Amino acid sequence: MVFVLTKHNSIANQFLAELRDKIIQQDRMRFRRNTERLGEIMAYEISKALAYQERDIVTPLGSSSIHTILHQPILLTIMRAGLSYFQGFANFFDRADCGFIGAYREENTENITIKLSYLATPSLAGKTVILIDPMLATGRSIIDSVNAMVKNGTPAHIHVASLVAAPEGLQYLSKNLSLPHSVWTCSIDEKLDENFYIVPGLGDAGDLSYGAKI
Repeated sequence: MVFVLTKHNSIANQFLAELRDKIIQQDRMRFRRNTERLGEIMAYEISKALAYQERDIVTPLGSSSIHTILHQPILLTIMRAGLSYFQGFANFFDRADCGFIGAYREENTENITIKLSYLATPSLAGKTVILIDPMLATGRSIIDSVNAMVKNGTPAHIHVASLVAAPEGLQYLSKNLSLPHSVWTCSIDEKLDENFYIVPGLGDAGDLSYGAKI
């Protein structure tokens, strides 16, 4: 399943438009905030796919029956670019356990290589995991992250959440991610360029959020 947020008009379009705009991008705080807002909106959409149970809630004047989430998902993000997007999810799933993955790609190579440098997660066995990475480009960082995190248990389902996705990355996940999964993105963009960046994309989300790295 692939869910595309901007297939339906909503305020999310405004936030994504500002993320893409090269002038507005110069406001680093606004870039982070819009990323966080889209994380909140995507968290709401993903919440519709989770399991629920009926509960009776006692109010000052009586009682009310309502369905609440049966089990909180586990939130995992790929640092550093995913941090502000992750915060939007954490704002909504505020009781969720969280994990962090350090991944980076080696540049100036004919075939891009993903390196994992850090992994910290709770037990993932039988859990629902939301894997948060703002840019789904080649898809290799997602696959490498999944291969690493299953050392801490095999999830029941993985929800992959991105801001923008490339068709090549979606195809790579479809072929290489064997665990039950769903993909959630704000937009499916045109393609990857010769440097494996998403076009039109929005640039380097980590640099735009936190400054250029050396």
